[in-house]
Amino acid sequence: MIEYGDKVVLLDPRGKRYLVTIKEGEFHTDLGVINLSDLIGKEFGVIINSHTNYPFRILKPRIVDYIDKMKRGPQIIHPKDAAQIVAFAGISPGDIIIEAGVGSGALTLFLANIIGPNGKIIGYEIREDFAKLAWRNVEWAGFSDRVEIKLRNIYEGIEEDNVDHIILDLPQPENVVEHAVQSLKPGGFLVAYTPCINQVDRFYKKLNEYKKHFTKPKTIECLVREQEIKKECIRPRTTMLAHTGYITFVRKR
Repeated sequence: MIEYGDKVVLLDPRGKRYLVTIKEGEFHTDLGVINLSDLIGKEFGVIINSHTNYPFRILKPRIVDYIDKMKRGPQIIHPKDAAQIVAFAGISPGDIIIEAGVGSGALTLFLANIIGPNGKIIGYEIREDFAKLAWRNVEWAGFSDRVEIKLRNIYEGIEEDNVDHIILDLPQPENVVEHAVQSLKPGGFLVAYTPCINQVDRFYKKLNEYKKHFTKPKTIECLVREQEIKKECIRPRTTMLAHTGYITFVRKR
């Protein structure tokens, strides 16, 4: 049952989504006005009509809704890449994760949703404006119970030890390898997201210096192409979400 302060998705007849917080007042769209207090006591899945009689379905927000509607600054790690990080590193509820290069916090939200209230994400970010934006998104999405963001340069060291994973979105991930040896649990993953292949090359060279501490690294990229389904023609779309970054995984022995 919906209460004051809850967040809901309003889905209009065209499929457009609005993520709103339930409070006193009106929510205005081009299809009419909805009195938000009218949603109090309703169940998710029911329909409420705008003042112009357009039907809006009330849905429970999912993590994809939060990532789509969050405030953005720097380029985010897309869900297609975040999903690969979760899958190949085996990120699970209760994990403790160091994330460096937090940016707008999209990956932070994605991971926070998976690790649950018993997990912890400690974010390292050197830019105060990015850290503030990311924390705003963390609080808005309701994950402040499991996320901490530090204004700190991870190249200078990692304060935590015995962590499950370290995930980097940084220009020079090779500068973190030595610190990761000290902080990671045996079996934990060091993951580097890098847009350019020369960054991958530098990372591999540094890992080779510490190969007694890590298993053989693996690098992937993820390309997503949606299919176009029409009565007269079924084919791949001519546009696709192609290269965004290389993802390198290496596991501590």
